Formats: sequence, C-alpha cells, structure tokens
Amino acid sequence: MKTRPDAPVIPADRGKCPFDPPAAYARLRAENPISPITFQVAPADTSGWLVTRHDLVRQILADNRFSHRNELLAHVVAPPFPMDEYNPQPSPPGSFAKTDAPEHSKYRRLLAGHFTVRRIQQFEPELTRIIGETLDEMAAQGSRADLLTSFAEVVSVRTVQSLMGASAELMAVISKHFSAMMTLTYTLEEFIHHVESMDAALRPMVRERMKEQGDDLFGQLASTGELTEEEMVNLAVLTLGGSLDTTPNMLALSTFALLEQPEQLALLRSRPELYEAGAVDELMRYLTISQMGSSRCALEDVEIEGVTIKAGQTVVLSLPAANRDPSVFTDPDSLDVTRIPRKHLALGFGAHQCLGQHLARATLRIGLRTLFERFPKLRLATPADEVPLRDRAVHYGVDSLLVAWD
Repeated sequence: MKTRPDAPVIPADRGKCPFDPPAAYARLRAENPISPITFQVAPADTSGWLVTRHDLVRQILADNRFSHRNELLAHVVAPPFPMDEYNPQPSPPGSFAKTDAPEHSKYRRLLAGHFTVRRIQQFEPELTRIIGETLDEMAAQGSRADLLTSFAEVVSVRTVQSLMGASAELMAVISKHFSAMMTLTYTLEEFIHHVESMDAALRPMVRERMKEQGDDLFGQLASTGELTEEEMVNLAVLTLGGSLDTTPNMLALSTFALLEQPEQLALLRSRPELYEAGAVDELMRYLTISQMGSSRCALEDVEIEGVTIKAGQTVVLSLPAANRDPSVFTDPDSLDVTRIPRKHLALGFGAHQCLGQHLARATLRIGLRTLFERFPKLRLATPADEVPLRDRAVHYGVDSLLVAWD
C-alpha cells in the first residue's frame, strides 16, 4: 500500500463559510479541470483524475465507457482500515447502486415505478402528517432542541417506515447501523458487524413479504416473482438506507443556511411558492452534500479535453465543484432561492441519477416550509462558528444543530 506524494488528493479543507466547498476546487476548475490525483489509502500504483468542470462531469456521468462497479471503485471512499485487510468484491445481487447494466437496469426498473412524481404526490398527505407530528413533538420539548436529532432524522426514519411498510423496530436497527457506516470511523470488525446485523434484521421481514405478498413496496416486489430472498434483502438495505443519511443532512444543513442568510429566508416567508419553483433545488445545488462526489472507472482508454484517461483509471467527479461552475450558474457562490437551477448535479445525472429524487424534493419542500411556519422566530441557539460539521463523512452536514424559538 502506498500513495504518490507528487499528486494531490481530493480537496477536503473548507474555508470559513460552512456552506462552501473547498476553495481549491475553484482554482482546479479554472486551470486544470481534469487533474491528476492519488488516494490516501489505495492499492499500490493506483492513480486517477479529479474532474471539476460542470460540462465534463455531466459528460462522463452519461458515458457508458465508465463503470460504477463497486470492486473497481472501493478505494475512492476508502474504509477507515488498511485496504490490505479488505478485498473489494462485486456488489451482491440486489445491491445495484454500484453496478452497471444489465444488473443495474434490472433492479432499477423494478423499483422505479414506486418513486415516480405521481406516486410521491399521492404520498404527500402522509408526509405532511409525519412532518407536522414531528414538529409538534419537538415543540413539546420546550423552546430549544437539536434540529438534527429531534426533527430531520425523525422525519427521515418515519417517512421511509411509512412509505415502505417497515416496522419502527426494524427502522431503528437499520438507521443505527447505516448511519454508523456513513461516518467512516469503523474498524473492519465493526463493518462486518453492521452488514451482518442489517441482514439479520431484514431477512425475517423479507421472508414474510415473499410469503404474504402484501400491498407495500416489498410485498409488491416479491409478487413479481423475479427476485430471490438474497436479492430482496439487499434491495431492502439499499432502499431503506438510501435516504437515512442524505435527507437528514439536507434538512438540517438547509435550515442552518437559511438561518444564516435571513434575506433568503425572508423571501421564502413572503413568497412560499418559491419552494415549488426552484428553491429546494437551489439549496441542493448550493450545499451539494455529496462531498466525495461521484466516481467512475474507465473501461477503455478515453480521451477528453486532450487528456487520455487510461483503462482501469479512476475518475472522481466533483459534484460540489460542478455545482459552483460560473459558466453554468450566475454568481454560483451565492444562495439565491429565486434561482431555478435546472442543470444542477446534486442528484447525479444519467443512468445512476438518484432514484428517490422526487421524495427528497417533497421532504425538503414540505419540511422546510412547515418548520419555518410552525416556528416563525426559529434561531440558532449557539454561535454559527460553533456548529459541529460533518466534514469527514460520506455526506456533508452538521453533527448537531441546536435551535431555539419563542
């Protein structure tokens, strides 16, 4: 195992503004939008490229000459233990997020109909109820709370539980283990424990659904007759865990950003139709919590912008850098809730674009609007520079967000 000291690693050091990506991205995007990188923990001689310009990121995300397979990319978001202890394997059947077609296409097709715009619109009354009840419970605590643990995380867990027909007990187990894995602080033994614990918790539910084939998501998947028990368990891990880290981080970090930029919050209060128009997507663009970006492995030699990306090399696509590209977004380093950022890449692009994007938008739209209507004098309970940030995790966000209200 070794790293190359002559090549830079992916930028990680943020400046004073908690909502801006590392400043190094702006320089790279302007001067060297496809730049060589190495990885802090990687097999010997592993090298790759960091792509920071919007058009190039989008181009590669849509190019099937680049693979998203797990066994080719495990070193990008490296586990927090030596890679020689970990032999990356292909994703197991059903865990399709890091696979290519035809495996990816098969499983995504089975799930896609459950996350359409129409299906999420039908779910919105239930989502509104969940959000309202959670805020009522938060208000009952007094006049101060941790918005992350009392609101954002609770809404996410209850939403997934309701939409997918999982029990509260099951969601508590999945949430615990999935969240631990997103922090990148586990040992190899802990990693195995998290994986095995989620499998053990989900298998009884899967067996029940395959026997009963009810009306919930997993019952309907079982009724297709296309999936084995193992595939169902792995699909369950992916779908149940898919929003348990992203949605809470976006809800809490968006609240933090709006409280720190009161002129933008005032616009949303006076013009709530902006939530529907584009404010939620603007928050996604501006914050881009996928701080590791997206990664691909070249399956053959590919020349882009005069750079030859060799077969087997890794390409890290910086979504935070792409979403701050001034050639696409006017004044990109400013949050503008009146903006309609149609080309933002916070949810990805191409075949792997976020399957739950319509649910994510609905949760943010209803969650933020209801929060600020319910607590018109919501404010930070600590100085902004004392808010603890998750700057070394898979997804950026806050570790807590103490707020107060009258």
